[in-house]
Amino acid sequence: MARVGTRRAAGAVATVLRVIGLIIVAILVIHILLTVFDANPANSFATFIRDGANMFSLGLTDLFRLANPKATVAVNYGLAAVIWLVITSIVVGLVRRVG
Repeated sequence: MARVGTRRAAGAVATVLRVIGLIIVAILVIHILLTVFDANPANSFATFIRDGANMFSLGLTDLFRLANPKATVAVNYGLAAVIWLVITSIVVGLVRRVG
């Protein structure tokens, strides 16, 4: 009986971690879209997303410097989003396996 409870708890933790990871990826992707489509940088929503994206960028904001600044943002923040997806998948898999 305790084993079932442990599995449920691990499943719940894994779900929460997956949601958090997907929110981080969404912030990064929204930042890319706002940059590519020239959103007003003074807008409070755009500022909120930019600050969040910078927080979750894993230090990759200036990894590549391309001729087009929008492409630079897309590549660097896109790479961070992919890494977050991989990290999230690995952690969720480990949590489910432990449970």
